[in-house]
Amino acid sequence: MSVLLCFAAALVFLYVILYYVVFRGTGFSNSVRLDGKTAIVTGSNTGTGKATALDLAKRGARVILACHNREKSEAAAFDIRRESGNNQVVFMQLNLASLKSVSNFAETFMNTEPRLDILINNAGVLGPGHTEDGFGLAFGVNHLGHFLLTNLLLERMQQSGPSRVVTVAARLHCIGNIDFPHLASKKDLVSGQSVWHNLQAYCNSKLCNVLFTRQLANRLDGTSVTCYSLHPGVVYTKIGRSTSWWLQLLFTLFAKLFFIDPERGSHTILYCSLQEGIEPLSGRYFSDCALQEVGAKARDDALAKKLWEGSDIEGGACDIGFIIHCIKSLVKTMYDCICVLYLSFPFSFLLFKKNKKFYFSIH
Repeated sequence: MSVLLCFAAALVFLYVILYYVVFRGTGFSNSVRLDGKTAIVTGSNTGTGKATALDLAKRGARVILACHNREKSEAAAFDIRRESGNNQVVFMQLNLASLKSVSNFAETFMNTEPRLDILINNAGVLGPGHTEDGFGLAFGVNHLGHFLLTNLLLERMQQSGPSRVVTVAARLHCIGNIDFPHLASKKDLVSGQSVWHNLQAYCNSKLCNVLFTRQLANRLDGTSVTCYSLHPGVVYTKIGRSTSWWLQLLFTLFAKLFFIDPERGSHTILYCSLQEGIEPLSGRYFSDCALQEVGAKARDDALAKKLWEGSDIEGGACDIGFIIHCIKSLVKTMYDCICVLYLSFPFSFLLFKKNKKFYFSIH
Protein backbone atom coordinates (compact mmCIF):
# COMPACT_ATOMS: atom_id res chain seq x y z
CA MET A 1 0.00 0.00 0.00
CA SER A 2 2.81 2.36 0.94
CA VAL A 3 4.50 1.65 -2.39
CA LEU A 4 1.34 2.61 -4.27
CA LEU A 5 1.02 5.82 -2.26
CA CYS A 6 4.63 6.73 -2.98
CA PHE A 7 4.10 6.02 -6.67
CA ALA A 8 0.95 8.16 -6.73
CA ALA A 9 2.75 10.98 -4.92
CA ALA A 10 5.59 10.79 -7.43
CA LEU A 11 3.12 11.04 -10.31
CA VAL A 12 1.46 14.08 -8.74
CA PHE A 13 4.86 15.71 -8.18
CA LEU A 14 5.86 15.01 -11.78
CA TYR A 15 2.58 16.45 -13.05
CA VAL A 16 3.07 19.65 -11.03
CA ILE A 17 6.62 20.06 -12.35
CA LEU A 18 5.54 19.45 -15.94
CA TYR A 19 2.55 21.77 -15.74
CA TYR A 20 4.06 24.74 -13.94
CA VAL A 21 7.62 24.58 -15.27
CA VAL A 22 7.41 23.05 -18.74
CA PHE A 23 3.88 23.83 -19.94
CA ARG A 24 2.69 26.90 -18.02
CA GLY A 25 5.64 29.15 -18.77
CA THR A 26 6.29 32.79 -17.88
CA GLY A 27 3.61 35.45 -17.62
CA PHE A 28 3.50 38.96 -19.09
CA SER A 29 2.19 42.07 -17.42
CA ASN A 30 2.51 45.76 -18.16
CA SER A 31 0.22 48.77 -18.02
CA VAL A 32 0.72 50.29 -21.48
CA ARG A 33 -2.39 51.96 -22.87
CA LEU A 34 -3.51 51.67 -26.50
CA ASP A 35 -6.03 54.51 -26.73
CA GLY A 36 -6.27 55.71 -30.32
CA LYS A 37 -4.54 52.58 -31.63
CA THR A 38 -6.07 49.92 -33.89
CA ALA A 39 -5.33 46.20 -33.81
CA ILE A 40 -6.43 43.27 -35.97
CA VAL A 41 -6.50 39.79 -34.45
CA THR A 42 -7.27 36.90 -36.78
CA GLY A 43 -9.03 33.86 -35.34
CA SER A 44 -10.20 35.90 -32.36
CA ASN A 45 -13.66 34.48 -31.65
CA THR A 46 -12.23 31.77 -29.38
CA GLY A 47 -9.08 30.59 -27.61
CA THR A 48 -5.89 32.63 -27.44
CA GLY A 49 -7.13 35.00 -30.12
CA LYS A 50 -10.15 36.00 -28.06
CA ALA A 51 -8.05 36.32 -24.90
CA THR A 52 -5.59 38.53 -26.78
CA ALA A 53 -8.37 40.69 -28.21
CA LEU A 54 -9.87 41.11 -24.74
CA ASP A 55 -6.57 42.30 -23.29
CA LEU A 56 -6.06 44.79 -26.12
CA ALA A 57 -9.62 46.08 -25.67
CA LYS A 58 -9.04 46.59 -21.94
CA ARG A 59 -6.08 48.78 -22.87
CA GLY A 60 -8.34 51.03 -24.96
CA ALA A 61 -7.49 49.83 -28.47
CA ARG A 62 -9.92 49.61 -31.34
CA VAL A 63 -9.92 45.86 -31.98
CA ILE A 64 -10.97 44.18 -35.22
CA LEU A 65 -12.00 40.55 -34.82
CA ALA A 66 -11.01 39.08 -38.20
CA CYS A 67 -12.82 35.73 -38.36
CA HIS A 68 -14.87 33.52 -40.67
CA ASN A 69 -17.92 32.55 -38.59
CA ARG A 70 -20.16 35.60 -38.24
CA GLU A 71 -22.42 34.28 -35.47
CA LYS A 72 -19.57 33.18 -33.18
CA SER A 73 -17.58 36.32 -33.89
CA GLU A 74 -20.45 38.71 -33.20
CA ALA A 75 -21.01 36.88 -29.91
CA ALA A 76 -17.30 37.12 -29.08
CA ALA A 77 -17.26 40.84 -29.89
CA PHE A 78 -20.26 41.34 -27.60
CA ASP A 79 -18.53 39.45 -24.77
CA ILE A 80 -15.34 41.48 -25.16
CA ARG A 81 -17.19 44.81 -25.27
CA ARG A 82 -19.11 43.88 -22.13
CA GLU A 83 -16.09 42.65 -20.18
CA SER A 84 -13.70 45.41 -21.26
CA GLY A 85 -16.13 48.32 -21.27
CA ASN A 86 -14.71 49.22 -24.69
CA ASN A 87 -17.27 49.66 -27.47
CA GLN A 88 -14.56 49.84 -30.15
CA VAL A 89 -14.53 46.07 -30.69
CA VAL A 90 -15.95 45.07 -34.06
CA PHE A 91 -16.19 42.02 -36.29
CA MET A 92 -14.99 42.00 -39.89
CA GLN A 93 -15.43 38.82 -41.88
CA LEU A 94 -12.26 37.09 -43.03
CA ASN A 95 -11.94 33.59 -44.46
CA LEU A 96 -8.24 32.77 -44.63
CA ALA A 97 -9.07 29.70 -46.72
CA SER A 98 -10.07 32.02 -49.58
CA LEU A 99 -7.61 34.44 -51.17
CA LYS A 100 -10.57 36.40 -52.55
CA SER A 101 -11.95 36.81 -49.03
CA VAL A 102 -8.55 38.00 -47.80
CA SER A 103 -8.38 40.59 -50.59
CA ASN A 104 -11.95 41.72 -49.87
CA PHE A 105 -11.18 42.07 -46.16
CA ALA A 106 -8.08 44.14 -46.88
CA GLU A 107 -9.98 46.36 -49.31
CA THR A 108 -12.77 46.98 -46.79
CA PHE A 109 -10.28 47.72 -44.04
CA MET A 110 -8.23 50.11 -46.17
CA ASN A 111 -11.39 51.98 -47.17
CA THR A 112 -12.81 52.29 -43.65
CA GLU A 113 -9.96 52.31 -41.12
CA PRO A 114 -7.46 55.19 -40.99
CA ARG A 115 -4.72 53.32 -39.12
CA LEU A 116 -3.34 49.92 -38.16
CA ASP A 117 -0.85 49.65 -35.31
CA ILE A 118 -0.85 45.93 -34.53
CA LEU A 119 -1.58 42.99 -36.84
CA ILE A 120 -1.74 39.66 -35.02
CA ASN A 121 -1.75 36.66 -37.35
CA ASN A 122 -3.18 34.22 -34.83
CA ALA A 123 -5.64 32.00 -36.70
CA GLY A 124 -4.56 28.43 -37.27
CA VAL A 125 -6.01 25.11 -38.34
CA LEU A 126 -5.00 21.48 -37.94
CA GLY A 127 -6.88 18.97 -40.06
CA PRO A 128 -7.56 17.60 -43.54
CA GLY A 129 -8.96 19.42 -46.53
CA HIS A 130 -8.15 22.17 -49.00
CA THR A 131 -8.79 25.87 -49.34
CA GLU A 132 -11.12 27.40 -51.92
CA ASP A 133 -8.07 27.97 -54.11
CA GLY A 134 -6.98 24.33 -53.95
CA PHE A 135 -4.13 24.64 -51.45
CA GLY A 136 -3.62 22.28 -48.54
CA LEU A 137 -5.69 23.60 -45.64
CA ALA A 138 -2.84 24.08 -43.15
CA PHE A 139 -0.55 25.74 -45.69
CA GLY A 140 -3.35 27.87 -47.14
CA VAL A 141 -4.77 29.13 -43.85
CA ASN A 142 -1.80 29.17 -41.50
CA HIS A 143 0.70 30.64 -43.96
CA LEU A 144 -0.61 31.75 -47.34
CA GLY A 145 -3.71 33.59 -46.12
CA HIS A 146 -1.68 35.50 -43.54
CA PHE A 147 1.08 36.17 -46.08
CA LEU A 148 -1.41 37.85 -48.40
CA LEU A 149 -3.22 39.68 -45.60
CA THR A 150 0.00 41.13 -44.20
CA ASN A 151 1.22 42.33 -47.59
CA LEU A 152 -2.09 44.00 -48.41
CA LEU A 153 -2.12 45.87 -45.08
CA LEU A 154 1.53 46.95 -44.97
CA GLU A 155 0.78 50.30 -46.57
CA ARG A 156 -1.54 51.26 -43.73
CA MET A 157 0.89 49.96 -41.11
CA GLN A 158 3.72 52.04 -42.55
CA GLN A 159 1.47 55.09 -42.45
CA SER A 160 0.64 54.39 -38.79
CA GLY A 161 4.15 53.46 -37.61
CA PRO A 162 5.65 52.45 -35.37
CA SER A 163 3.60 49.30 -35.85
CA ARG A 164 4.05 45.56 -35.44
CA VAL A 165 3.21 42.32 -37.23
CA VAL A 166 2.96 39.40 -34.80
CA THR A 167 2.63 35.89 -36.22
CA VAL A 168 1.74 32.93 -34.01
CA ALA A 169 3.95 29.98 -34.94
CA ALA A 170 4.77 26.96 -32.74
CA ARG A 171 7.72 25.05 -31.35
CA LEU A 172 6.77 22.28 -33.77
CA HIS A 173 8.33 24.35 -36.55
CA CYS A 174 11.56 22.54 -35.63
CA ILE A 175 10.28 19.36 -37.30
CA GLY A 176 8.73 21.15 -40.25
CA ASN A 177 9.86 20.81 -43.84
CA ILE A 178 9.14 22.55 -47.15
CA ASP A 179 9.06 20.47 -50.33
CA PHE A 180 8.95 23.14 -53.04
CA PRO A 181 8.51 20.79 -56.03
CA HIS A 182 5.56 19.14 -54.28
CA LEU A 183 4.14 22.54 -53.37
CA ALA A 184 4.40 23.69 -56.98
CA SER A 185 2.72 20.59 -58.39
CA LYS A 186 0.19 19.73 -55.65
CA LYS A 187 -0.35 23.08 -53.89
CA ASP A 188 0.46 21.40 -50.59
CA LEU A 189 3.41 20.52 -48.36
CA VAL A 190 2.31 16.92 -47.70
CA SER A 191 1.17 14.08 -49.94
CA GLY A 192 -1.73 12.59 -47.95
CA GLN A 193 -4.67 13.30 -45.63
CA SER A 194 -4.02 10.87 -42.76
CA VAL A 195 -3.71 11.98 -39.13
CA TRP A 196 0.08 11.97 -39.39
CA HIS A 197 0.02 13.84 -42.69
CA ASN A 198 -2.21 16.48 -41.09
CA LEU A 199 0.16 16.85 -38.15
CA GLN A 200 3.15 17.15 -40.48
CA ALA A 201 1.30 19.71 -42.57
CA TYR A 202 0.71 21.75 -39.42
CA CYS A 203 4.41 21.57 -38.47
CA ASN A 204 5.37 22.58 -42.00
CA SER A 205 3.03 25.57 -41.90
CA LYS A 206 4.56 26.70 -38.60
CA LEU A 207 8.00 26.60 -40.20
CA CYS A 208 6.54 28.80 -42.93
CA ASN A 209 5.36 31.25 -40.25
CA VAL A 210 8.86 31.60 -38.79
CA LEU A 211 10.52 31.92 -42.20
CA PHE A 212 7.91 34.43 -43.36
CA THR A 213 8.60 36.62 -40.33
CA ARG A 214 12.35 36.40 -40.90
CA GLN A 215 12.07 37.46 -44.55
CA LEU A 216 9.47 40.14 -43.77
CA ALA A 217 11.88 41.73 -41.29
CA ASN A 218 14.58 41.84 -43.97
CA ARG A 219 12.22 43.55 -46.39
CA LEU A 220 11.02 46.04 -43.77
CA ASP A 221 14.48 46.92 -42.51
CA GLY A 222 14.73 50.67 -42.03
CA THR A 223 10.96 51.19 -41.87
CA SER A 224 8.71 51.83 -38.87
CA VAL A 225 7.19 48.32 -39.04
CA THR A 226 8.71 45.46 -37.04
CA CYS A 227 7.64 41.83 -36.93
CA TYR A 228 7.93 38.83 -34.63
CA SER A 229 6.98 35.15 -34.57
CA LEU A 230 6.30 33.19 -31.42
CA HIS A 231 5.36 29.99 -29.66
CA PRO A 232 2.37 30.78 -27.39
CA GLY A 233 2.85 27.72 -25.21
CA VAL A 234 1.00 24.42 -25.28
CA VAL A 235 -2.49 25.89 -25.23
CA TYR A 236 -5.84 24.14 -24.94
CA THR A 237 -7.77 25.51 -27.92
CA LYS A 238 -10.12 24.22 -30.62
CA ILE A 239 -7.43 24.16 -33.29
CA GLY A 240 -8.03 20.46 -33.92
CA ARG A 241 -11.76 20.84 -34.53
CA SER A 242 -11.29 19.66 -38.13
CA THR A 243 -9.89 16.28 -37.04
CA SER A 244 -11.81 13.05 -36.34
CA TRP A 245 -13.96 12.79 -33.18
CA TRP A 246 -11.76 10.18 -31.51
CA LEU A 247 -8.65 12.28 -31.99
CA GLN A 248 -10.48 15.30 -30.57
CA LEU A 249 -11.48 13.22 -27.52
CA LEU A 250 -7.92 12.02 -26.95
CA PHE A 251 -6.60 15.54 -27.44
CA THR A 252 -9.14 16.98 -24.99
CA LEU A 253 -8.31 14.50 -22.22
CA PHE A 254 -4.58 15.13 -22.54
CA ALA A 255 -5.07 18.89 -22.86
CA LYS A 256 -7.14 19.14 -19.69
CA LEU A 257 -4.23 17.69 -17.73
CA PHE A 258 -1.25 19.43 -19.25
CA PHE A 259 -2.11 22.35 -21.51
CA ILE A 260 -2.34 25.97 -20.40
CA ASP A 261 -5.50 28.04 -20.74
CA PRO A 262 -5.99 30.59 -23.55
CA GLU A 263 -5.49 33.56 -21.24
CA ARG A 264 -2.02 32.34 -20.30
CA GLY A 265 -1.40 31.43 -23.92
CA SER A 266 -1.96 35.05 -24.95
CA HIS A 267 0.94 36.37 -22.86
CA THR A 268 3.75 35.90 -25.38
CA ILE A 269 1.49 37.29 -28.12
CA LEU A 270 0.95 40.39 -25.99
CA TYR A 271 4.65 40.57 -25.17
CA CYS A 272 5.56 40.70 -28.86
CA SER A 273 2.78 43.21 -29.50
CA LEU A 274 3.46 45.60 -26.63
CA GLN A 275 6.88 45.14 -25.05
CA GLU A 276 9.10 48.18 -25.41
CA GLY A 277 12.69 47.82 -26.55
CA ILE A 278 12.39 44.73 -28.75
CA GLU A 279 12.40 46.64 -32.03
CA PRO A 280 16.04 45.65 -32.77
CA LEU A 281 14.89 42.02 -32.55
CA SER A 282 12.54 42.30 -35.52
CA GLY A 283 12.26 39.00 -37.36
CA ARG A 284 13.15 36.93 -34.33
CA TYR A 285 11.22 34.17 -32.54
CA PHE A 286 9.92 34.29 -28.97
CA SER A 287 8.59 31.84 -26.39
CA ASP A 288 7.64 32.32 -22.73
CA CYS A 289 7.94 36.09 -23.22
CA ALA A 290 11.62 35.78 -24.09
CA LEU A 291 13.82 35.50 -27.16
CA GLN A 292 14.38 31.90 -28.26
CA GLU A 293 16.54 30.22 -30.85
CA VAL A 294 14.82 28.51 -33.76
CA GLY A 295 15.49 25.27 -35.59
CA ALA A 296 18.22 25.13 -38.24
CA LYS A 297 15.81 25.38 -41.19
CA ALA A 298 14.14 28.42 -39.66
CA ARG A 299 17.50 30.24 -39.70
CA ASP A 300 17.99 29.69 -43.43
CA ASP A 301 17.63 33.05 -45.18
CA ALA A 302 17.83 31.43 -48.62
CA LEU A 303 14.94 29.15 -47.68
CA ALA A 304 12.97 32.11 -46.34
CA LYS A 305 13.49 34.03 -49.57
CA LYS A 306 12.49 31.03 -51.67
CA LEU A 307 9.31 30.58 -49.61
CA TRP A 308 8.45 34.26 -50.06
CA GLU A 309 8.91 34.04 -53.81
CA GLY A 310 6.90 30.80 -53.93
CA SER A 311 4.11 32.38 -51.91
CA ASP A 312 4.02 35.34 -54.28
CA ILE A 313 3.64 33.01 -57.27
CA GLU A 314 1.16 30.60 -55.69
CA GLY A 315 -0.84 33.43 -54.21
CA GLY A 316 -0.56 35.68 -57.24
CA ALA A 317 -3.52 37.75 -56.07
CA CYS A 318 -1.08 39.34 -53.64
CA ASP A 319 0.63 41.62 -56.12
CA ILE A 320 -2.59 42.26 -58.03
CA GLY A 321 -4.43 43.24 -54.86
CA PHE A 322 -1.64 45.59 -53.82
CA ILE A 323 -1.68 47.29 -57.24
CA ILE A 324 -5.45 47.70 -57.01
CA HIS A 325 -5.11 49.39 -53.62
CA CYS A 326 -2.41 51.71 -54.96
CA ILE A 327 -4.52 52.70 -57.97
CA LYS A 328 -7.60 53.37 -55.84
CA SER A 329 -5.56 55.42 -53.41
CA LEU A 330 -4.08 57.44 -56.27
CA VAL A 331 -7.47 58.07 -57.83
CA LYS A 332 -8.94 59.29 -54.55
CA THR A 333 -6.10 61.66 -53.79
CA MET A 334 -6.26 63.21 -57.27
CA TYR A 335 -10.03 63.79 -56.97
CA ASP A 336 -12.27 63.23 -59.97
CA CYS A 337 -9.89 63.22 -62.88
CA ILE A 338 -6.34 61.92 -63.15
CA CYS A 339 -4.08 61.08 -65.98
CA VAL A 340 -3.03 57.47 -65.55
CA LEU A 341 -0.70 56.83 -68.44
CA TYR A 342 0.63 58.79 -71.40
CA LEU A 343 1.93 56.67 -74.23
CA SER A 344 4.58 57.59 -76.77
CA PHE A 345 1.89 57.57 -79.45
CA PRO A 346 -0.01 60.62 -80.76
CA PHE A 347 -2.73 59.91 -78.19
CA SER A 348 -3.04 59.20 -74.49
CA PHE A 349 -5.36 57.36 -72.14
CA LEU A 350 -7.30 59.36 -69.59
CA LEU A 351 -9.12 57.82 -66.65
CA PHE A 352 -11.83 59.90 -65.07
CA LYS A 353 -14.50 59.41 -62.44
CA LYS A 354 -18.15 60.34 -62.81
CA ASN A 355 -21.10 59.29 -60.66
CA LYS A 356 -18.88 56.84 -58.76
CA LYS A 357 -17.94 55.03 -61.98
CA PHE A 358 -14.65 55.02 -63.86
CA TYR A 359 -14.38 55.74 -67.60
CA PHE A 360 -11.56 55.66 -70.13
CA SER A 361 -11.10 58.44 -72.66
CA ILE A 362 -8.65 58.33 -75.59
CA HIS A 363 -7.05 61.57 -76.80
